[in-house]
Amino acid sequence: MHNTFIALSLAAATGLPVAAVAQTAAPAAAAPTPDHVFTGNVGLFSEYRFRGISQTFGKPAIQGGFDYAHSSGVYLGNWNSNISSGAGFPSGNIEMDLYGGWKKSWGDWGLDVGAIYYYYPGTDANVANGSTGFYFTNPRNARTHTGSVDNKEIYIGGSWKWLSAKYYYAFDDYFSLPGTKGSNYLDISGTYDLGNGWGVVGHLGSFRLKNWSVGTNGTNANYTDWKLGVTKDVAGWVFGASYIDTNAKGNNCGTPTAGFYCFANSSGVAVPGATGFKFKDAGKGVIVLSVSKSF
Repeated sequence: MHNTFIALSLAAATGLPVAAVAQTAAPAAAAPTPDHVFTGNVGLFSEYRFRGISQTFGKPAIQGGFDYAHSSGVYLGNWNSNISSGAGFPSGNIEMDLYGGWKKSWGDWGLDVGAIYYYYPGTDANVANGSTGFYFTNPRNARTHTGSVDNKEIYIGGSWKWLSAKYYYAFDDYFSLPGTKGSNYLDISGTYDLGNGWGVVGHLGSFRLKNWSVGTNGTNANYTDWKLGVTKDVAGWVFGASYIDTNAKGNNCGTPTAGFYCFANSSGVAVPGATGFKFKDAGKGVIVLSVSKSF
């Protein structure tokens, strides 16, 4: 927020009314827009939810990243978080996102196009395509995916004032699940400024996983997620509290008929009913608390 102040001392010295000084004083020159902008962010969250699904088995997450933006609209960035290996990332404990694209705004309207690569160093995708953290089968494509678990998506988004929508499309196997190219996610979000540092946030998402029949009960992995929360900015630190929920199938957790989103607390051959593991409905509603800062 920019404020303009009238020099009352100048009015007193000249004997002119304040309004006259305001009319005759030369306006301050606007600061030029820099061609290159570098920013960073860091945050602490009571739980990491990706598209409504728990990635840390209900445990806290520390997250952060860096961004570069050019005046032309081109941008590049990196974002990172700790994750649970049982969420489909065998032997992994960190997520690293690399993204880039182009965005521009025209008045109240905005456009954003780009691509994002999700990478999980140290993971074994071949194990992830067995039964680890969740229980599933893919009768339409029995091949395996070797190497680290990853995901590659392109996206296009638009915004109007405080509303935005973005569509993501996986142009390779979705998080290394064989035969799932073409999986997609639609994100509709809103962020409204209430003033005095307060804000409200809302979100509705829809996910579609291609070509999968999940578990012995034949359920699929498609779901809808939603979020409603409030934020408060205190000297640049943003505190938040949000309720996040989904209709994802994580029911009958710990049994052979568990839904796709029944996750284990660690990787391994963790089919529901196995001993030595704890299981959790990863899509069940939860309140997430957070504090973050951009710099």
